[in-house]
Amino acid sequence: MTHRVLILCTGNCVRSQMAEGLLRQFGGSSYEVHSAGSHPSGYVSELAIEAMRAIGIDISGHRSKSVSEFTGQGFDTVITVCDPAAELCPVFPGAQRIHWSVWDPGNATGSYEEKLAAFCRVRDELAARLNKFILSNGTAENS
Repeated sequence: MTHRVLILCTGNCVRSQMAEGLLRQFGGSSYEVHSAGSHPSGYVSELAIEAMRAIGIDISGHRSKSVSEFTGQGFDTVITVCDPAAELCPVFPGAQRIHWSVWDPGNATGSYEEKLAAFCRVRDELAARLNKFILSNGTAENS
């Protein structure tokens, strides 16, 4: 049976997009993965696309979506990856709720290379959390 997962952030342009790409890659056909934002930005960050491309995952075809697109749909797990999204997350009846407070690499400063390195660090943090989630059979602790 496929485990349906919704990953939420505020803008759905960085963290939730990277997490969606990672879980699709790592989880394969065992997971149906979607991402959305409480206040979608309307774009996917070029630095997020580049950070994912560096590990062979293409999210360039993703689009920023509103959580309202998923109203009324059933999910097994809803993962919020930023504090504002956790506060604004609608209720999805029956879904396990997991919250990870992940720093927004969009706040990184410095050169292009320094900013990209910040996106890669967040990508790697998300990858570690998602691997743990998969290994725990679709459950994971909040942190």
